[in-house]
Amino acid sequence: MSQLKTIQDEPLPRWLPRLAANKGPRFLQIADALQAAVADGSLAPGDRLPPQRQLAAQLDVDLTTITRGYDEARRRNLLEGRGARGTYVAAPKAELTAILDLSMNTPPPPHGVDFDDMLKQGLSQVLMRADSELLMTYHPGGGSDSDRKAGARWLAPMFGQLDAGQIVVCPGAQAAIAALILALTEPGDVILAEPSTYPGLLAAATRFGRHIIAVEADRHGMLPGMLEQACRRHKPGLVYLNPTLQNPTAITMPERRRKELAGVAQRCKVRIVEDDPYWLLADAPPPPIATFAPEQVVYISTLSKCLTPGLRVAFVLLREPIERERFLAALRSFALMLAPLTAALATQWILDGSAERLMEGIRSEARLRHRMARDILAGRYSGAGDGLHVWLELPAYWNSAQLARAAASDGIAVTPAEAFATGSVSINAIRISLGSIKDRGRLQAGLQRLSHLLARRPESFGAVVV
Repeated sequence: MSQLKTIQDEPLPRWLPRLAANKGPRFLQIADALQAAVADGSLAPGDRLPPQRQLAAQLDVDLTTITRGYDEARRRNLLEGRGARGTYVAAPKAELTAILDLSMNTPPPPHGVDFDDMLKQGLSQVLMRADSELLMTYHPGGGSDSDRKAGARWLAPMFGQLDAGQIVVCPGAQAAIAALILALTEPGDVILAEPSTYPGLLAAATRFGRHIIAVEADRHGMLPGMLEQACRRHKPGLVYLNPTLQNPTAITMPERRRKELAGVAQRCKVRIVEDDPYWLLADAPPPPIATFAPEQVVYISTLSKCLTPGLRVAFVLLREPIERERFLAALRSFALMLAPLTAALATQWILDGSAERLMEGIRSEARLRHRMARDILAGRYSGAGDGLHVWLELPAYWNSAQLARAAASDGIAVTPAEAFATGSVSINAIRISLGSIKDRGRLQAGLQRLSHLLARRPESFGAVVV
């Protein structure tokens, strides 16, 4: 007892402030303090850290808390273990070939949310409540009753109370789009889309022998008059729209435009696929198009952009029973079922509130990153302040493919306008994704390097102007 009291009376290391209940998980506070101390020089490579038991006693916390804090610091490449000699501050690792990836739209890691613990807790609950054999066998397509109820809850902010029987659970939005093309169109059919659209649609339509035709858009999205003309001229099988924080332009259609497009779909008796992955990340988005023409619109919402791509779960609201069966038959032709374990985890998170907490953290982190992009890109930034990406129109002395190549040679990956074009490229722009780089400091460095590149003319460093 006296030995413990002696340890507790020893002063805390200078780099470690007192832990506070209102500053997030304690193990993360410890890891954050270590990172700050390394950054400001309070701790230098080779410095030895206190033994874990000693630090636990000084802080009056469980040994597990200290172990997790040290483990998190090791994951950040801050610490290294030297066996019986203890734990030391690691020398910085030089990432000589690391690419700063601004090309992939993935959710940013939410600050202050312990994702690893959430994953362990969620899986633990799934394994406690489900028969493990059921998690490892075949399941009928479309999800279980519980999965569809979770889907109804996930879609409640957009639609209010829904009939869970009208929801199909799919292994991702890309699978849903492919199955809808197979179920609702025939080879050779036309699919109408905006001039810049989701590359996954382009890939699936091309593979299945469908033709994408662009419909003119303005700063509010697809033009209703031009859609009506195109419907009467081409007799399309589907119209594809991504109306909220559109990929890639980041445009959010106002409510009036959504109502007008819904009216066109009703008059022309054409189905709209409303792919809406970012609605829950947007700041006060208008109601989905599906609320104005529920019988004409198939609605897709994926967890990949709001939570994590690894779940591979999307919810499809398809109200017509016959079309729902055709859709399920098409889906089974290439994706027999959801992975039961990840589907059960997604359902667990939605029903116990973990999904909402995780999404709120991602939403806050995404907005912080937008502020960073706005400050660094200055007059070139044209984002909405939310979502996962920015559509950056380029100065006339660059074209998008050329800028993407120059950025790649500087260790930065961006996506040029050509990747999204439904026809000839009409916009000279690149898409910048803000979530795929985990560390804010590396994201800041990538944006700064990109800003410097944009300010230089191609000929200033030997690039060929085309």
